[in-house]
Amino acid sequence: MKRYECDRVDDSFIDTAPIRYVNSVVIDATPDAIWSALEDASAWPRWASVIKKVEWTSPPPFGLGTTRTVTMTGRMCGYEEFIAWDPGRRMSFRFNAASMNGVSAFAERYTLEPTNPGQTRVTWVMAMSPKGVSKLIVPLGRRGMELLFGRMLRTFKTIVEAEYATAPSG
Repeated sequence: MKRYECDRVDDSFIDTAPIRYVNSVVIDATPDAIWSALEDASAWPRWASVIKKVEWTSPPPFGLGTTRTVTMTGRMCGYEEFIAWDPGRRMSFRFNAASMNGVSAFAERYTLEPTNPGQTRVTWVMAMSPKGVSKLIVPLGRRGMELLFGRMLRTFKTIVEAEYATAPSG
């Protein structure tokens, strides 16, 4: 499969990218429980409907510089590297390369913020710099993308609460 190199952006790109999608949800789970779900390769395709398979390509323990390959619908693959890794608080990754030539840079960030005991706000930011025809197409689909990502994050909440959260002690 052909690979198109992407810009090797850092975590600050997520705040300044030309295209950004931001979604948040409060999950009845601790940051550690949510982090477990984010590290579980088998969980991603269950909540992120565009993902078909996640394969860690670096051995555990995972951290800054860890890599993975994500296979998505439409035979798209993203070859990712983690650019932030703060267990229970924040993870970010970028595409180092992709199987399609529609973005010059792509990155995502997941931030976990405890709100109440046993509850955590998860904020997901997807950021990209489209190129070529994608520069015209991506902005036109913005509302649909926002709805899709919101639905995926709510599905993530359901899965975490059902399978990763532990009952409060006491």
